Amino acid sequence: MPNASFSTPERIAEELARLNYLADPGLAAAVFLAMTLKLPLFLEGDPGVGKTVLARKIGELLGVTLIRLQCHSGIDRSQALYEWDFARQLLHLRGTPDGESIYRKEFLIPRPILRAVQQRPSVLLVDEIDRADDEFEAFLLEVLEGETLTIPDYQTITIDDPPFVVLTSNGTREVHGALKRRCVYHWIDHPTEEDEAEIIRLNVPEVADTPLAAQIAAAMATLRQLSLVRPPGVAESIAFARAAAALGRRTVAEAADDALGVLVKQREDQETVRDVLRAEAP
Repeated sequence: MPNASFSTPERIAEELARLNYLADPGLAAAVFLAMTLKLPLFLEGDPGVGKTVLARKIGELLGVTLIRLQCHSGIDRSQALYEWDFARQLLHLRGTPDGESIYRKEFLIPRPILRAVQQRPSVLLVDEIDRADDEFEAFLLEVLEGETLTIPDYQTITIDDPPFVVLTSNGTREVHGALKRRCVYHWIDHPTEEDEAEIIRLNVPEVADTPLAAQIAAAMATLRQLSLVRPPGVAESIAFARAAAALGRRTVAEAADDALGVLVKQREDQETVRDVLRAEAP
């Protein structure tokens, strides 16, 4: 899917920055190589570092709607590929002559992978692949390596223009090497304090001309050094900045109590996080 926004890694970084997403040179190069070599992009990193957001921004650059497949334990091929509307097929059988096929377009329910193949160009996000089972990984590998998609009793689809596939993992378990080898791999780390402050300013313009962005970035860097159940990611930093702005708070300490609920979602972390925020110097 040729697009001027993906002509060089540097151009990718520039275009993503225009959409308020800061990509370091390594990440921009990974996106460029995945697009150029027509390989899936495998993004791994802690929750909240921007993996899913990057897939959405790539869709924006391509001018297409992101198609998302959310993985979970027990997900199977029918939830990812397609299903037949059995109730409608049975009703159809009762009112039509014998021998008429019930495997037709009007009875087919496309799921994310089939929708991504049918919608060209497209971006397919396979989100949190580490939550799926080994069997689903094997199925996904088979799909990614194939040049056709066969729907028994209906048709075989030739994949001339495959979707751009982004897989994400939070690293809760090791994803099989066979799947990773099929992809361009990149680990997304938490940004530096300076980069995080800039990300906050870009996404929350209400605090762009105040010290609040730098204060939040410093507090988040401190919190990530602690043994929290769920350390805050960049998404939480942005949410906290928006909450502080909405509440009219000018410092992290002022927002520590009222805006805590957008930053901490585990009761065990609340007191620790509140103490750090209250101690943050204005």
